[in-house]
Amino acid sequence: MESVGMMDKVIRLSKSMIGEAEKKAVMGVLDREYLGMGKEVQEFENILHDFLGRPVVCVNTGTAALHLSMQALGIGQGDEVLVQSLTYVASFQTISATGAIPVACEVDPDTITLDVNDARKRLTERTKAVMPVHYAGGLGNLEEIYEFANDNGLRVIEDACHAFGGYYNEKKVGSFGDIACFSFDGIKNITCGEGGAIVTDDEDVLRKVRDARLLGVEKDTEKRYRGERSWEFDVNNQGFRYHMSNIMAAIGIEQMKRLPEFSSLRRKLANRYRKNLLKCNSIELLNQDMENIVPHIFVIKLKNVDRDKIREKLLASGIQTGVHYMPNHLLSFYHRNNLPVTEILFPRLLTLPLHPGIREQEVDYICEELIHCIEV
Repeated sequence: MESVGMMDKVIRLSKSMIGEAEKKAVMGVLDREYLGMGKEVQEFENILHDFLGRPVVCVNTGTAALHLSMQALGIGQGDEVLVQSLTYVASFQTISATGAIPVACEVDPDTITLDVNDARKRLTERTKAVMPVHYAGGLGNLEEIYEFANDNGLRVIEDACHAFGGYYNEKKVGSFGDIACFSFDGIKNITCGEGGAIVTDDEDVLRKVRDARLLGVEKDTEKRYRGERSWEFDVNNQGFRYHMSNIMAAIGIEQMKRLPEFSSLRRKLANRYRKNLLKCNSIELLNQDMENIVPHIFVIKLKNVDRDKIREKLLASGIQTGVHYMPNHLLSFYHRNNLPVTEILFPRLLTLPLHPGIREQEVDYICEELIHCIEV
């Protein structure tokens, strides 16, 4: 194919996909001059409710969604939450923000999702919840996680920030289970610019997160949706300024219309990567069901190759790459134990560009350059 080098352009690792409809929607909010939480947020929540078949509360980030879910379950000082170490630090920060302890667990190296057998070994009388992370859109063995949780009286908070639009056992991610949290930041499967959502059938959790996202002001949500404010109110619990704005929601409403297009493109590109890279013995692919997931990132495992040198060579060819993620148990704030599987796996992980703005020819070029860098 035609060369796509540094002199021409850089193939970005990820990017937002915003069109004229999203810009027009934002301008509509700006023209109306009601930028905070109002009717657009309510409309976006209703659209998500219809899509998932369950109540939804929107907040300003996926991190806020996880944090408020923890708080709503009463998880706090001295409690423990089981979570894989190989995840973005937000997963750990939301646990420690409540005063609880994130207990770092191993991953299944084939899927990079929570190793339930390792989690079982780390169960104590202080364990209150388990947080499965849907890494790169994959869910691993979610049924086994729920069986483990039910057997031990644990709540399940799914970090589904990578998985919006995907399916598990013919059910939409977020349409079943205990609590699912999504992210709509700039590079997720759909974006609000920033944004997140909590999805659950637990009415107590829904009530608590609705109030907590508005600084704990009780029943302020209904008034905001009417364009009003609470001037005389009560606060009984810790709250945060975590609500979604109308600007964010306006983008999200338009993005939901494009979800089928985005999902199809992500799957097509990921499958093209997989087909091109199967022939390289120095590359292992994750065990993922591309017919059902919507891949947020495309991660490969390198064998007997210096990842950092490969990244340098690819960047010289105009190809951005990433590393998802630095294991949290190796961070100073969370360092408590050793996880040999994770520590061996981490230096092998490489993330290749994936977003709906990439052309199939660019995927071919990335694969050709990657294999060439490995072989020379």
